[in-house]
Amino acid sequence: MKKIINVKLNKNLTKIEVSENANYEEVEKELKEKIKELKKLYKDETTPILVTGKILNKQEMADIKRIIKKAINVDVTVDSPEELGLHGIRRAYSKEINISETQYYKTSLRSGQKIENEASVVILGDVNSGAEVISAGNIVIQGTLRGLAHAGAKGNKKAFISARNIEVPQIRIANIVKEIEKDEEENEENTIKTYAYVDEDGKITIE
Repeated sequence: MKKIINVKLNKNLTKIEVSENANYEEVEKELKEKIKELKKLYKDETTPILVTGKILNKQEMADIKRIIKKAINVDVTVDSPEELGLHGIRRAYSKEINISETQYYKTSLRSGQKIENEASVVILGDVNSGAEVISAGNIVIQGTLRGLAHAGAKGNKKAFISARNIEVPQIRIANIVKEIEKDEEENEENTIKTYAYVDEDGKITIE
């Protein structure tokens, strides 16, 4: 039987780690059992509880808080991003790229259009200036990248961005941002850049 919930007791914090591969029904069922056991240990303790691991939606986060607080009246924090966007990142984890799912989009993105996805993203077209692509995995663009691209948006520094041509002032992988200065663009005006990744020094390299 797979382990869905792991409870770690520390002096200043109790951490409840939820398996990222479990479905919510399994999580809810096992959590209720674990909380019964934890309640016996808590007694008069007021140590706060942090729930982390699985990505949860707003309703699931609210349900988990309710289940815990009904049994143990302490501060409960659920550490899960509500969305994939740049301001929704609250924690970092690394996911094996070779098991990442992939979503395909047979279109070019115009200014104002935005794609956000848990999976790796392949776009069979261009990403124009003012458009955005945000992925928890890799981003592959069959055309030219002129808009915003953010790969590994939940902290995966192994993710990469690939395009037929990368022509952007800024690129993002995990929590790392690379600003491309104007003089840098001018010096490499005739050089086609097609691949961006995080190097061994923790910096984004574009080649």
